[in-house]
Amino acid sequence: MGDATARAAATFEPVGRSVAAARAFVRDTLQGWGFGEVVDDAVVLVSELVTNAVVHAGTAARVELLRQGDQVRVEVGDRYPRRALPIYPGQEDGAVVTAELEREGGRGLLLCAALASRWGVDYTATDKRVWFTLQLPPRPTGTRVAGPLTPDALLPESEQQVHVAVVQIDAEGLVSAWNQDAELLFQHPAVKALGRPFAELAAWPQTPGTGLGVDEALRLSRWEGNYAMRRGDGRLLGVYGAHLRVRDAQGSPSTVCLLVREQERAVLQTPTRPAAASESGARLDGPAVDAFLGPLTGGQAPDDLDGLLQRTVERARDLLDGDAAYLLLATDDETELEVRASCGLPAGRQRFARVPVESGMGRFSSARLPTVHDDLADSPGAAPLLGGTGLRSVVTVPLKVEGRLTGSLGVAAQSPGQYRNDDALRLQFAADRIALAVESARLTELERLRRGSLSFLVEASDLLAGTLERDQTLALVAQMTVPTLASWCAVYTTSTGVDPAVPELAYVLHEDEEQIDGLRALLESIAPPEPLNTPGARDWPAATDAAQDAALRAALRARTQGAGETAAQRAALATAATVGGETVVLPLVARNRVIGMLTLGKAAEERFRREILELAEDLSRRAALALDNARLYSERTAISRALQRSLLPPAVPRVPGVEAEVIYRAAGEGNEVGGDFYDIFPIREGTYGFAIGDVCGTGPEAAAVTGLARHSLRLLAREGFSAPEVLQRLNAAILDEGDRGRFLTLLYGEMTPREDGSVELRTVCAGHPLPLRLRPDGTVSPAASPQPLLGVIDDLDLEAETFVLDPGDVLLCVTDGVTERRDGPRMLGDDGLADVLTTCTGLTAGAVATRILRAVERFAADPASDDMAILALRVLGSPQPR
Repeated sequence: MGDATARAAATFEPVGRSVAAARAFVRDTLQGWGFGEVVDDAVVLVSELVTNAVVHAGTAARVELLRQGDQVRVEVGDRYPRRALPIYPGQEDGAVVTAELEREGGRGLLLCAALASRWGVDYTATDKRVWFTLQLPPRPTGTRVAGPLTPDALLPESEQQVHVAVVQIDAEGLVSAWNQDAELLFQHPAVKALGRPFAELAAWPQTPGTGLGVDEALRLSRWEGNYAMRRGDGRLLGVYGAHLRVRDAQGSPSTVCLLVREQERAVLQTPTRPAAASESGARLDGPAVDAFLGPLTGGQAPDDLDGLLQRTVERARDLLDGDAAYLLLATDDETELEVRASCGLPAGRQRFARVPVESGMGRFSSARLPTVHDDLADSPGAAPLLGGTGLRSVVTVPLKVEGRLTGSLGVAAQSPGQYRNDDALRLQFAADRIALAVESARLTELERLRRGSLSFLVEASDLLAGTLERDQTLALVAQMTVPTLASWCAVYTTSTGVDPAVPELAYVLHEDEEQIDGLRALLESIAPPEPLNTPGARDWPAATDAAQDAALRAALRARTQGAGETAAQRAALATAATVGGETVVLPLVARNRVIGMLTLGKAAEERFRREILELAEDLSRRAALALDNARLYSERTAISRALQRSLLPPAVPRVPGVEAEVIYRAAGEGNEVGGDFYDIFPIREGTYGFAIGDVCGTGPEAAAVTGLARHSLRLLAREGFSAPEVLQRLNAAILDEGDRGRFLTLLYGEMTPREDGSVELRTVCAGHPLPLRLRPDGTVSPAASPQPLLGVIDDLDLEAETFVLDPGDVLLCVTDGVTERRDGPRMLGDDGLADVLTTCTGLTAGAVATRILRAVERFAADPASDDMAILALRVLGSPQPR
């Protein structure tokens, strides 16, 4: 093992959010090192190992990454040195228990064995460290090559003048140079392209696990490949690009991109170097493959599947002197074929379009056998992919590996009767030579896709589990879908509109933000998809048909009126291009009920590949459960808040000559009412009651006793009972609750404003913090004496205390959430509260309550853990009118 050339480490606390933080740390580090090829595998492994440490073992986890030559070593350590290794199925021996693959924990080492090139576990007396290494694939960039002399008839064709667009992107991802050929190809003038993010102009393939993202590709020293550019008319133009990373005299990096039409890729494409010998000594470009690839592709097999398939169809067309060629790959169940490469066909024959393996009855309707059709006009439907293209004759041969259908290769011509059986034999001979290489490349791509899908779903589940807000969940679902899985998406929900049976459009997102409004207007103008509980994705052509109809009407209107292209027509055409591709609908099913529909769409002339639809189906299940959880949470929160608000008193009444202010804070997230309560209410003319109390505990149980106490106080006081009698009867009511009852501290009083401006008070303080009286000279003193609390004993002996508040006096009443505010060993206490009240001379009742609250909050950094109520009464001093 070589010395490490780079190192990064981080420690994560034993809390649930550390798993997501560890994944982000690994992803950012490897992307920063330029190792995007192994990011997905590393994220999956680290996610499982850190989960084992912080969730199951309950210890901190340390993650360390080492870059060592052509490999990356990742180490995950914890403080739980239990020596336990999983045993693979089939390796049982006696009493050894085989690891259960379906268990929630314990899968980390199994995943290491499946994904890592090497792995192991190191133990010490205090900790355990699991390590694994991931091999980096070779990067054959920068190789200079020269091709052999080739006859003119075999050179690549170009139907028109070749334009090479030169685009330069600065370190921030913004376009800094845009040449004249770029203007001609993409229909964006330089003045509008310069300064725009390149990611807005490039329709980059974002399939998880199958390649780099646009930002990653721009950071590499060299890159070649296919993607699409958005033209000024909203359509996509397939291009082949060659990127080179450079730096200027000041050292600032930028990327120079050379772009040509996809069919002119030979202008820029670099022939690959001969493949290295495999471990068994066989070569991918050995004689068996070269027999086909030599004359057919003009060189060695391309490294990537798309390149291999594209060059295959181009040379297959030339081999049989055809006008078009196409190659389809079979799905896993061998029931359908997906278009993966074509040349000479109209753009409408989209990539990933699907056709059945068996298109009819008889030998010539199966893709499993070589077939020659002399004239498709005599056999309508024999070749569904070629319908309406004007091609008349076609020869198709299967690609098989060990007797299993893996694909189909076809060559077509405009002239009828052009192909005979010997042409089918030549093409079949060549297809047999290329089939194994195609299958190997396909399986490699499929493995990358599945690993990327696993990483994508891990991240999606973590994000969806992090919120219970419905609107935020809808936004997350859309943002995870676009542009990774689709060009645009719309989320419909049920049970929220006027008619619960009709889905309501809840969220719309497009990869081009300028198209969102037009897309939403289009979707709102048509009927929503039917909420059917059918497994998998189903086609929904309504959006495409409506967009095309709108574009056609706009064009006819402009032509009839004799006007040029109007803004409405341009908008209609842009929307039609936006939704012109395949559109599918997936049901959002949670708890055996359809709660909405997830609609995914592609831009014009694009289709979904089957693996992406399977990934979208997995995502829809997770999204549905997250949306249903958010709905349940919102409903229960609304019910809880409504019930809690019913326990709060109405607005504080206006008491003549008295200024009253109340501040109330309930402990606990989502709680509006707790164990503390207050009330001010009229008893009879000229007399008002006030109360502030504290039920033992917090939360709903305490709030139930709060409601009993507050309503009982009002009823008993208005029946004419004195203050002691009111509390004695309330004590009996609490004791009657039995086990549901809780003891209660309460300050209850009755105040009567007098003609001279003073206020007479009669109070009973039953186990509650004593009220404090603030005089205008700053003197603070208790205004009552302590008496027994309520809800403990049957026979209570309570007495009313009478005193008078003079004009300018303030009476402060609080609950123990104020006086028992703690900061470590320190407590605010009665003395601390009195000191704060001393500074409130001359303030209004509202200012006094606010200053007390601010002092409590600043006393400790941690949020309050107990309910809190503050009641301030200030005598204004204006004499009462006779």
